[in-house]
Amino acid sequence: MLSFFRVNALYQIFSLLILLVLSRIPSYLFGLPNLIPELQWMLVGEQINKGFVMYSDIWDNTAPLSALVYAGIDKVFGRSVAAYQLLALMVSAFQVIYFNVVINNRDIMPKRNYLPGLMYIVFLNVSFDCCTLSPVLMGNSFLLLAFGTIVKQINRLEATDEVFEIGFMIGIATLFYPPACVFITWATASLLFFSGATIRQHSLALFGFIFPLFLTALFFYINGTYEDFSRNFISSVLEIRQYDLNDFKALLATLLLPLSIGVLGFLRLVNVTGFVNFQIRCQQVMMLWGLTGVLSIGLMPFIAPMQFILFVPAIAFFAVNFFNSFKKQWLAELTFLASLGLIVFLYYEGAYGDKDSFANLSNLKLQRKVDWQIKNQKVLVLGNGMEEYLDNYAATPYLNWNLAKYELENLDNYENVISILRNFEKDTPDVIIDKAKLAPKLFKRIPALARKYQETTKGVYIKVKG
Repeated sequence: MLSFFRVNALYQIFSLLILLVLSRIPSYLFGLPNLIPELQWMLVGEQINKGFVMYSDIWDNTAPLSALVYAGIDKVFGRSVAAYQLLALMVSAFQVIYFNVVINNRDIMPKRNYLPGLMYIVFLNVSFDCCTLSPVLMGNSFLLLAFGTIVKQINRLEATDEVFEIGFMIGIATLFYPPACVFITWATASLLFFSGATIRQHSLALFGFIFPLFLTALFFYINGTYEDFSRNFISSVLEIRQYDLNDFKALLATLLLPLSIGVLGFLRLVNVTGFVNFQIRCQQVMMLWGLTGVLSIGLMPFIAPMQFILFVPAIAFFAVNFFNSFKKQWLAELTFLASLGLIVFLYYEGAYGDKDSFANLSNLKLQRKVDWQIKNQKVLVLGNGMEEYLDNYAATPYLNWNLAKYELENLDNYENVISILRNFEKDTPDVIIDKAKLAPKLFKRIPALARKYQETTKGVYIKVKG
């Protein structure tokens, strides 16, 4: 397979696209597990299309541009997993082709070939959760665009005002996926060390980064919802974490091989000669990309393989060097096929393995309740869990429990009680599922709500008709 993609011919672009589609077809045929964050994004899109305002009427920390995309998907396709997967395939195809084209057109590698695209496809499919349209996947596209512009600047004797585009693309990526904000340090370091950028041009790149963020904040300020935007989006980036020890175990099993290949590929470059100065600088830019990606881990809202899509460009880049460093071609092919086989095994083990499997991402999967009878109702869940929303609709702003609990658990605060009552009146739920055992205290503080609901089974309150 490596020999085939070493051929520098235009038709290889179509070969990459066909390979990408083929890599996803088995999963589409068997069906992929429903994801908790995927349902959450769908609910955000639904609520926006009902006329509710993000962050004030919808308490969730999904980034603004991602929320806008999910609203568009809901408008056209409704709650469709297939639409998320198809659009993710299209975004992935763009990234694969753009990454390979930039490397070839800029002569970043000693020889033009399509191995970078091949490696990108392999490492973009390390886990089944990478097949959906996640914020990190969308944000990564704009980071790649920034990479393309940085490479262009490094290849010149002097930097130009196109550096604004670099910062702007990273700013847009941040509005899709907040942890991408750390890549402004990658861009600054790359321009500082490997280009002739002046202080003015560094300032221009920084302004480009701030500009889309400022416009977004200004929009919410003019709309009168900046305080909600600040609390439910900006502050949540630094405060909300949903980590579990089991997540780290499955994550390590999934990512150990790709990360090892990337690191070995980088280490192999130490003893390899034949690169021109420009190519060496590009390698160092990619090294900085990988190091910057490590910084983004601390800002990830939850741990899952999909969050590490940010590392794919760097891993794919150094993986090419790893497999090119083999003196015997047959050994490189054998190593690649063995690595590919292990990645495919872990992929299907994570998606379809039993709960005790070492690679099973059980905390990421949405578990449908077999005996659950409530369907097509407006539901409010007090506590962690999204499975009750699977066949129902969200009610009230309290979609994300990590944000909602600061108000719902502090019922001794009079302002919180008034706010809760107003939110219930604006979007009254038909059913309240009380996992956090807050309903008794809530009804005691707000008797008007207590008169509207009746407990049918333990922790389930149904709205009284009439």
